[in-house]
This record gives sequence, C-alpha cells and structure tokens, in this order.
Amino acid sequence: MDKDGQSPPNSKKTSKKPKYSKFSQQELPAWKPILTPGWVIATFTAIGIIFVPVGLASLFSSESVEEAVIRYDDTCLPPSHADNALAYIKSDSTNKTCTTKWIVEHKMQAPIYIYYQLDNYYQNHRRYVKSRNDKQLWNKAAEGDTSNCFPEDKTKSGQPIVPCGLIAWSMFNDTYKFSVNDKDLMVNKKNIAWGSDKGSKFGSNVYPKNFQSGNLIGGAKLNESLPLSEQEDLIVWMRTAALPTFRKLYGKIEEDLEANAEIEIVIENNYNTYEFGGRKRLVLSTTTWIGGKNPFLGMAYLFVGGLSLFFAVGFILLYVIKPRPLGDPSYLSWNRNPGNLK
Repeated sequence: MDKDGQSPPNSKKTSKKPKYSKFSQQELPAWKPILTPGWVIATFTAIGIIFVPVGLASLFSSESVEEAVIRYDDTCLPPSHADNALAYIKSDSTNKTCTTKWIVEHKMQAPIYIYYQLDNYYQNHRRYVKSRNDKQLWNKAAEGDTSNCFPEDKTKSGQPIVPCGLIAWSMFNDTYKFSVNDKDLMVNKKNIAWGSDKGSKFGSNVYPKNFQSGNLIGGAKLNESLPLSEQEDLIVWMRTAALPTFRKLYGKIEEDLEANAEIEIVIENNYNTYEFGGRKRLVLSTTTWIGGKNPFLGMAYLFVGGLSLFFAVGFILLYVIKPRPLGDPSYLSWNRNPGNLK
C-alpha cells in the first residue's frame, strides 16, 4: 500500500496485441501453382479427351433405349363430354374406362418400366410440399398429430386422418392393364419405391385410417390392412417432384415384348387434371447402364469436351504464333507506356 492506504495499480497492463499464430499471421504453408501455357493446354486437352468419348457413349446408350409415350387425357375423353371435361371426370356415373392399342416398334427386353407422366402439375408448391406430417407417417404413437395437414387433417367428426395432408390426399389413381394376343401381361408393383423411403420414412406399424374421408374429394384410396411401408404407390407419390413435368414409376412388365406385337391397354381415366389444364401420359421404357432415355447428359459431356478441345487448340495456336516469355516484365503496362508514369 502507498502512504494513503491505497493499493498500487497493477503494473502489468493487459496487452491488446493478438496472440501470435501462423494461421492469424498467414504464415501457413500453401501451394501456389503457376499456370504455365503447357499446364493449361494439357489440362484442356485431357478434359476433352475424357469427356468426348464419355458423351458419345452416353448418347449411344440413350438412343438404344426403347420408349413409348402415349397421351390419353384427351383421347380417353368421350365425344359427348368434349366440351365439359370437368363434368365427366367429377361424375360418379360416367364410364372412365378407356381402351387403346399400341404397336411395339422394336423389341423391348424385360424389365419394361411403366411410368405415368403429369404435365403442368406443381408438386413443388410451398403449401403443397409442407402439407404432410412425417412423424405420423413413421410412428404409430403420433397418428393423432395432424399438424401442417389442414385442410386434410381430420374428418367431419374430428377423427385424425392417416396419412394426412394434401400430398397423400391427391395421390394418383389412374390404373393400367396390358394384354397381348388376349393374354394378360402381369404388372409387378413391388420394389418400385426407394428402399430408404420404405425403411426410414414410412412405418411398418402405421396403417391408413379415415383416409379420403375428409371434406374434399381426393385421389386414390389405400388398403387399410397394409402398413404404410408396404403401400409403395403412396411412397412413390409422396416423393414430390421438383419440376411441373414429372414421371413416377407405376410398375414393371417382366417379360419381353416382341416387335410388331399389338398391345391392348385398358386405362381407368380417374385422375382430374382437366381442372388445372394438366396432361397425362403413359410411358413404357427399357433401360441401359446409364438408365432411361436422357440425351441431355451425353450432350453436356460433348459440349464441355468439345469446348475444352477448342480452347486447347486456340491456346496452342496463340502460343506458337505469338509466344510470350513467362515472367517477362516488358509486357507490363507501365513498361510498354513509360510516358504514363509522368
């Protein structure tokens, strides 16, 4: 203490200088490549050499896919209801069965995948995407939890709907039957959904309850004796699409279809796309090592590979015709125009 009885101030002042580290002082070792003309030309050439063959292989594989696309929302509309499609699709008394024939152009080897395609259908709408309850889909104890599902959350008597929400309620309900030479073609609807969805999102002890018993008329109905994990049509439908035109897997035909065979298709045209100007198509497709018909991937590889080769050739010509020594300071602007420094 000093003579006044006060404690002397701390003689050691707290330093505001940051603690030294190689990170804060930017002294960590780093790799700083120098892009010489040789490296740039070699890189573009390698990309082109790799991408062009991959693109050609992808295009060839895509072209070898046999695919048939049949639009039926217009052809299955009876002439008597051509001017009033809504009355036809909403009426319980109109016959929704439609029969069409399709000739197989080239042999299609099994498995032949059956898709339904919807156009102008916005499954990515924010309110639509949120209209579901994932806890209810997975856990039986949460079947009464219908939050986020309005207006398809409860029945008129207040009972919870399982599965609730607009996505499940609007489930696709058109059906297809195929036959060739009066022989029915079996459609396998097993294993059409993602295994991760069946095992992690839909419970094996959760069963449909009061489904399609709400205030609005919806789409397909569900089998109340099967758990949600086994209702694969529902699982496929509830994986919402990002674009307004999308395809979803309906099933598989597991026998070959010979060329020029006449396939009779019986369609139940139940799903209402007329109200919002949507279109419905039936798609039958084979697959290859790259999947279904998709020329975009091959074209993208060819475009990038071709562009890389173009740049490689351009840089080679530039390097040969007008070479520039690496690191030559005479090319700096102030050395080329010394008068600018005055």
